[in-house]
Amino acid sequence: MLAQSMRSMVAPRRATALRGFSAMASPQKFAIYRYSPDTQAKPYLQEYTIDLKTCGPMILDALVHIKDAVDTTLAFRRSCREGICGSCAMNINGKNGLSCLTYIEPGANAIEIQPLPHTYVVKDLVPDLTNFYNQYKSIEPWLKRKDVKAKGDTEYYQSKDDRLKLDGMYECILCACCMTSCPSYWWNPEYYLGPAVLMQAYRWIADSRDQYTEERLAWVNDTMKLYRCHGIMNCTSCCPKGLDPAKAIVHLKEQVAETYKDGWKSMMTEEINKNKGRESGMMYS
Repeated sequence: MLAQSMRSMVAPRRATALRGFSAMASPQKFAIYRYSPDTQAKPYLQEYTIDLKTCGPMILDALVHIKDAVDTTLAFRRSCREGICGSCAMNINGKNGLSCLTYIEPGANAIEIQPLPHTYVVKDLVPDLTNFYNQYKSIEPWLKRKDVKAKGDTEYYQSKDDRLKLDGMYECILCACCMTSCPSYWWNPEYYLGPAVLMQAYRWIADSRDQYTEERLAWVNDTMKLYRCHGIMNCTSCCPKGLDPAKAIVHLKEQVAETYKDGWKSMMTEEINKNKGRESGMMYS
């Protein structure tokens, strides 16, 4: 009877151990950047090991599982999980991308996850994008008209050909992957507008409905705002939406060269004075 009782006690333990072994049949290590503003200690990489069978196939799924089941102190941004909002942009194994669109590639080495490069870090994987958003605001990314629609008009007409010119630019989700992969932006983040912002500036310059094309070109025609771009192409290679910011910047430079007038100097001064509150992203408040 005693032996039978002992066997009955050991059996559940053995079953539990076997279940635990099978549950970790697909272990994967993740080395995640950690920084706490409360302690302000030196940042470090913390290693986690999770079973890939317990989460979805994307990097974001692993991060959510780690936060839910392993370490609730881990901080990161996420929202749509469908590559639309741009919130979960981060550096994964050395390349910027959206964690919700990046598949987990199992391997013996840990998958290294860090915040977007050369940004101030709020906490862990959360970068401070204030400068980027202020620079985006500085280009006045909305339709500007010198006349208004006649009473009864419902829209500003645009031909199909003119509409097609906006393809490859309007789809930008402002995730900042391209901005933070650009060495020129690393060196001059206060003044160089960066690939995403310049592409959006050209998006409105190329829009046939906008009537401030010359003013927009005059304002962006600046050694630091535009011509810090050296065509390194990091922006295009890492864009998670498959866009080509470098191409848009080339077209922007071409249009500036083709339409430049001596009168732009006074126009540039006027535009800068009107927009001086947004002249530098880091100094805008």
